[in-house]
Amino acid sequence: MSLWTAEEAAAATGGQAVGDWRVDGISIDTRSIAEGDLFVALKAARDGHDFVAQALEKGAGAALVSRRPEGVGDDAPLLLVDDVQTGLEALGRAGRARTDARVIAVTGSVGKTSTKEMLARMLSDQGRTHSAVASYNNHWGVPLTLARMPRDTEFAVIEIGMNHPGEISPLAKQARPHVAMVTTVAPVHLEAFDGIEGIAAEKAAIMDGLEPGGVAILNADIAEAPILQSVAKRVTRDVQWCGTGTGPIAPTYHLTGTTLRGDETEAEVTLPNAQTHRLHIQSLGAHFAMNALGALACLAALDLDLAKAVQSLSLWSPVTGRGARETVSLGAGQGEILLLDDSYNANPTSVAAALAVLAATPCAGRRIAYLGDMKELGPQEQRLHSDLADLDAVQALDEIHCIGPLMGALHAALPADKRGGHYATSDDVRADLAGQIAAGDVVLAKGSLSMALAKVVDGIRELGHGEATF
Repeated sequence: MSLWTAEEAAAATGGQAVGDWRVDGISIDTRSIAEGDLFVALKAARDGHDFVAQALEKGAGAALVSRRPEGVGDDAPLLLVDDVQTGLEALGRAGRARTDARVIAVTGSVGKTSTKEMLARMLSDQGRTHSAVASYNNHWGVPLTLARMPRDTEFAVIEIGMNHPGEISPLAKQARPHVAMVTTVAPVHLEAFDGIEGIAAEKAAIMDGLEPGGVAILNADIAEAPILQSVAKRVTRDVQWCGTGTGPIAPTYHLTGTTLRGDETEAEVTLPNAQTHRLHIQSLGAHFAMNALGALACLAALDLDLAKAVQSLSLWSPVTGRGARETVSLGAGQGEILLLDDSYNANPTSVAAALAVLAATPCAGRRIAYLGDMKELGPQEQRLHSDLADLDAVQALDEIHCIGPLMGALHAALPADKRGGHYATSDDVRADLAGQIAAGDVVLAKGSLSMALAKVVDGIRELGHGEATF
């Protein structure tokens, strides 16, 4: 069965279909478009209308446009709408409305993508599951994910993010979740908010979209939990709290113990009915245990098989750029290094978690970190960078290399025996890597996306031949 017919898509968007077409997928990028996709001509860095002809040449089944592009024939399969972004949102709402899927929406300053992936892995063993790819969590990513949802979907996981106030609520109302989860609140995007309290209020707005009788899954350990609680009281009677019992609100889902062993994490959890489970996670990090507890609470809210969910969780591992672990062979007889690729993004909370993982990772050589600037932190940015030097995990590290002008504050604050180089860009680091890393070392790469720490990761791989460990 096709994802969308011309008639269905026109009815959903109020647009005009040109031709009698059917599409099996939706794409916004001609580089990855598949035959039979609907190409959505969004305006971003460039106008998507400039690529419609190319998309059709590559086999696109139709294109969603606001005008007939140049070089496109009169008989080309199109869906003409007044505005492409608005049309995509309408298609997303229709995609959500036509399924009986039980929907979980996830937001949070840290951990939302990992939690989304955990949920998708756990749910896929209990029914037909649909989730966002990568971090499609913004004004086009959420409606795109909803519009891509197959008709027969049983479970869906929608990730929702933000950079500025007022972004989450409309996206949550498009997703209409049965379960809404906030992983945590942290000082991220501070330059757009008056303080962390404003960030907490924005994250809480995910509950604006809850379906009647919906469930909120919230973090009990954070200081901002009362802000989440005040919003939850207005929108639902069913609020479940996850935590260790050290925060301002008593958890209903209790993380009673976390053990980091080798490259794995084990967690003991107690549920509201006093049932206990031991969670096994194929990655190192106490933050993964908290995310997994929240994911388990989401499945409990949907009355699913928790024992099976725990088994499914044990098969999950982080995706590239978000804590994935990789061994890099330095060549025959020259040994290996362990690479911790957490290069996708960074903020004070996630950097602290990543350094704690590096400090806890067994190591025959040295523990080395490459840290790039953390962006969008507002007036406190210099202090938030220098404060990283005071983390307990730093004492267990051998060398920290700093990348970018903001990381200069950390470089200056580090103890002399921990201080590596200070570089302007990731390209500069890449040129020096060969003399900095040796067999037996464990190496972390972490920074905001714009700092391109992925180049450092690629440079480390080039020292040998990368091989994923899971």
